[in-house]
Amino acid sequence: MAADHSTPHFHNQPGVPSVRVGVKEFMCIGALPPFDHPHIFIDMGSDTETICPYCSTRFVYEAALGPHAAPAGCEWNATAAA
Repeated sequence: MAADHSTPHFHNQPGVPSVRVGVKEFMCIGALPPFDHPHIFIDMGSDTETICPYCSTRFVYEAALGPHAAPAGCEWNATAAA
């Protein structure tokens, strides 16, 4: 059975101080391929922000964004990149 959704993937290719995301569970890939780091699952739990242990990107939870990021350019779609 296929999953109804996939885990959002975010990056910080633009090098912004923080990336706002509308989900608390996501994958960080660091930068765009081929300069990405290992794609790691991040779960904020009850926190409203977290730091990626690989690239030090600060992610801040903002529920109104849904499965998206601000800036929008920090979202990564593997299907579109293929």
